[in-house]
Amino acid sequence: MGKVIIIGAGPAGLSAAITIAEKGLDVLVIDEYMVGGGRLLGQLYEEPNGNWWNGIKESKSLVERAKNAGVEIQLHTPVSNIERIDDEWVIYTESEVHYTSHLLLATGAAETPLPIPGWTLPGVMSVGAAQVMTNVQRVKPGNRGVIVGVNVLSSAIAMELKIANIDVACITLPKMNIPTEKSADPMEVMNSLLHVSHMAPSAFVKLGSKLMTNDFMKRMGITFFPKNGVKMWDIPIMLRKAVVEIYGDGKVEGVKIATISPSGEVVAGTEENISADFVCIAGGLYPLAELAAVAGCPFYHIEELGGYVPLHNEQMQTPVEGLYVAGNITGIEGAKVAISQGVTAGLAIANDVLGGGLESNIQQAIADIETTRDNAYIQFHPEVKEGKRKLQQYWEEHQNKSVAITL
Repeated sequence: MGKVIIIGAGPAGLSAAITIAEKGLDVLVIDEYMVGGGRLLGQLYEEPNGNWWNGIKESKSLVERAKNAGVEIQLHTPVSNIERIDDEWVIYTESEVHYTSHLLLATGAAETPLPIPGWTLPGVMSVGAAQVMTNVQRVKPGNRGVIVGVNVLSSAIAMELKIANIDVACITLPKMNIPTEKSADPMEVMNSLLHVSHMAPSAFVKLGSKLMTNDFMKRMGITFFPKNGVKMWDIPIMLRKAVVEIYGDGKVEGVKIATISPSGEVVAGTEENISADFVCIAGGLYPLAELAAVAGCPFYHIEELGGYVPLHNEQMQTPVEGLYVAGNITGIEGAKVAISQGVTAGLAIANDVLGGGLESNIQQAIADIETTRDNAYIQFHPEVKEGKRKLQQYWEEHQNKSVAITL
C-alpha cells in the first residue's frame, strides 16, 4: 500500500496527516516553506476566555504530533505539477517524483494585493509579511507604519503589531479604482469591520456596532464617521480617508491621504501627508487553488468563501477520484476550522483506503467543523455558512448530472 500524500504543512495538512497516520497508514507531507505550520505560524491573539492563541506554539505541537505518529514531512520542497496517470496521482517536485492513490491539497490562501501609486518602494509589504516578520522572525518591519485596507485580516494583524510595540499610525482605505472598488467603498468596509468589533477594547466601538442593524443606520454611521477615525487598540480606523499615494525617495517616507465621500470619492483639496517608514497593504485573502485547477477539479466562484473554490463535499472529497481538499483552499476561515477540516479529510481518506468502518467518526468530524465555525473568534467572511450551503448545492447538482450521464 503506497503513501497518502498531502501538499501543504499548515494546520489542515498536518491535522489530516496525524489522523491518517493514527489509522496505521503511511503519510508524506510536502511543503515549500522552511518550517511546518503555514499561516498559523504568524498568529498571536488573546481569546475571549483570556487564553492566548500562539501560532508558533500550536504549529510546533502539530509538527511534533505528526512526527510522533510516523508522518514524513518534506520541507523546502515546491510542487511544480500534479497529474493523474491511470489510477495514480503523480506529484512532481524539483528533487523527485511521488506517486499516490490518495492526494490531499491543503495549500491554504494567498493575499490579494491592492495597486497603489508608490507600492514598489522598499518598505511596502503585504500585511501578512509584516505579521511573519514580527511574530515569526521577531524583526520589526519598521518603527511607524500605515496599513492600507480595512478588513478582518488587517484589524487582527494591527492588534498583533501593537502587542509588539510597533507604532501603527492608522488603518485606512485605498483610493477607489477598478481593482479596489469594494475595499475602497466605506459601506462595504463597514460591513466587514462590524464582524471584528468584538475584538475592540473600545466600548464606543462595541456599542456603535450594535446600532448598525440596517443599511440606513450604516449609511448614517458612514456619513457621520469621524474624519480622523475611531480608535481600536489606540489605532485610528479611518473609513472617511484613503491613501492616494505612497511617497519616498528610494524608500517609504510616508503616505498621502485624502478625505473621501460616503461613496468613496476623493474630496479635492483635502490631501495631507502622514509620515511612516513602512506601509502594509491588506487586500484580504483568496483560496490558493492552482493545483486543484491543474488536477482538473471543477471550480465555483463563491463570494462568501473568498473567491474560486474547488468543488467538494462535506467529507472534503472532490469529484476527481482520489483528490481531497481541506483548509483555506476550500474557503477563507481561521486555523481552528482548518484543523477540523483536516481531521475530516484524514478520516475520509483513511476510510476509503481501509474499505470502510469510519463512517460514524466522519459524521462526528463534520459536526465538529460546524461547532468550531460557530465558535470562531475571527470570521473573515460573515456569510461563510451561506457560502457552504451554495457549495453543497453545486455538489448535488454535479452529482445528479454525473448520474444522468452514466444512465
